[in-house]
Amino acid sequence: MSDQPSFVIRALWFIFVGWWLTGLWLSAAWLLNVTIIGLPLGIKLINRVPLVLSLKRRENLVEEGRGGSQYSLVVRGLWFLFIGWWASGVWTGIAYVFTVTIVGIPLAVWMYDRLPFVVSLYRY
Repeated sequence: MSDQPSFVIRALWFIFVGWWLTGLWLSAAWLLNVTIIGLPLGIKLINRVPLVLSLKRRENLVEEGRGGSQYSLVVRGLWFLFIGWWASGVWTGIAYVFTVTIVGIPLAVWMYDRLPFVVSLYRY
């Protein structure tokens, strides 16, 4: 049996809490990321977006050997410095627009699942 909450619980969470809390959560995460000092906390917040949006827990596929290897820390740092910080802001904004359109929720969830990669090339 999965440790995920039921679909009904996740849907109710999204309707009453998830959609607006995710907007605040992502804003805080992005602001923390651009301060550099807040970067570790900002990355933690980004990794928890699916949980905040819909109580969805994610698997870490890389640690289980199914997701491929990570890029080096130097490559990931350079990516963040030159691309990740601004691309994540654009990606987040687009994903949030899809979230509030209701019809776009599946695409938004897909985008939120890939947000750690957009920010810092981190693979799940």
